[in-house]
Amino acid sequence: MKKIVVLGSNGQLGNCIRKIAPDFEHDYEFIFTDSDILDITNEDQINDFFYNNKPEFCINASAYTAVDLAEKEEEKAFSINAEGVGVLAQACSDFKTILIHVSTDYVFDGETNLCYSEDDFTNPQGVYGRSKLKGEDLALERNSETIILRTSWLYSEFNNNFVKTMLHLFSQKDELGIVADQFGQPTNANDLAETIMNIVESPNKKFGIYHFSNYPETTWFDFAKKIADFTNSSIKLKSLTSEEYPTAAKRPKRSTMCLDKIEETYQIELKHWENSLEECIEILST
Repeated sequence: MKKIVVLGSNGQLGNCIRKIAPDFEHDYEFIFTDSDILDITNEDQINDFFYNNKPEFCINASAYTAVDLAEKEEEKAFSINAEGVGVLAQACSDFKTILIHVSTDYVFDGETNLCYSEDDFTNPQGVYGRSKLKGEDLALERNSETIILRTSWLYSEFNNNFVKTMLHLFSQKDELGIVADQFGQPTNANDLAETIMNIVESPNKKFGIYHFSNYPETTWFDFAKKIADFTNSSIKLKSLTSEEYPTAAKRPKRSTMCLDKIEETYQIELKHWENSLEECIEILST
C-alpha cells in the first residue's frame, strides 16, 4: 500500500485532506503530521522520517501564513516557507517521493488587468510572498518530481479564515468596512484537497507549477456580501479602498490566476466560488 505523508495536517487544508482520507484508504496509507511531530526546518528529523517511512507522496500543507506579521518575522517566514521546503524537497528527491507543495497567488504583484498564467513574471510585494516564491524555487530545484499548486483566499469550516471571521463579526457588529479594490479568487480548501487527491491518483503526472482556485474573480467586499446573503445577515457593509484599510504587508490589487492548465492536464472540474462558499456555509450552520 502506498504511503502519503501530509505535513501541516492541523491546518485548514490538512484537516480537509484528513476528512476525505477514508475514501482513499483502500489504496493509500495516510500519515498525518504537524510541526510538533515533524519540523520541516529540522533536516535530521526530516531525513529520519523519510528513511523510516519511505512515502510515495508528500503533501506539504504546512506554511507560515501570517502575512502581516511576516513583515516583522522575516527570518521565521523564510525558515518555514523557503529553507524548510528546500529540506523537504531534498528528502523527497533522495527517497524518490513525489512532492505536492502548496503555494500562493501572493507571488504576483497584482499590477495587471489579466489573469496570471503559471509562466508569468513573479514579483511578490511582501515578505510572505517572497518567502513562498523562494520555497517554490527550492522545491523545483531539488526535486524534479514536484507539483506546486498556487492557490488563493483559502477558507473552510476549519481553523481561522475570512469566512469564519466574517461570521463572527456579523454577530458582533451592525456595520463593517471591507476592502473593495482587491481582486482574487476565493478557494474552498475542501476543493483543493479533492484536487490534490485527483493528482495523486492520476496515472500520468506532469510535474511543475499549477494554479488552482474556485472561479471567477471577485473582491473581498463582494465575497463578504455573499457570506452575508447566504446567512441572512442584517450587517451593513461599507466598501473601502486599500488606502482606507492599510496593512503592514502590501496586498496585490488583482492576483487572479488562470486555471486552464490544471483543468486540462488533470481533468479537474472547477467550481464557481459562490457554490463552494454556500457548501461551506451549510456545514458551518449545522
